[in-house]
Amino acid sequence: LIGVVGCSDDGNRLDGTQWRLSGWTLSSLSPSDFAITAAFADGEISGRSGVNSYGGPYRLGSGDSFAAGPLAVTQMAGPEPAMRAERAYLVLLGQARSYESTEGRFTLFDEGGNESLIFEAASG
Repeated sequence: LIGVVGCSDDGNRLDGTQWRLSGWTLSSLSPSDFAITAAFADGEISGRSGVNSYGGPYRLGSGDSFAAGPLAVTQMAGPEPAMRAERAYLVLLGQARSYESTEGRFTLFDEGGNESLIFEAASG
């Protein structure tokens, strides 16, 4: 039974969507100061994490469960605030366990159900 739940084909609900980070709970840095994005296509999440590009698989399970990773991240250096923002984003993304998607907004929640990353729809 567990295998059946894990093989759910719910993984396409986000495919074809693109988002820009607009809020988060971990860092005092404003995400609007950095180009942090997430795009979903063919079971993969990719985007910019502040300085670098990242990508890897994501999974949606029963209900609203969400998991991303393992992620590959390029290794370029950047200004310290952008590097801190990137580290914070990647940690929160890795800790995301559920999501909510409404028109124009995508939110990730941690294991405790706390809002952690808030995205707005992006074009192109």
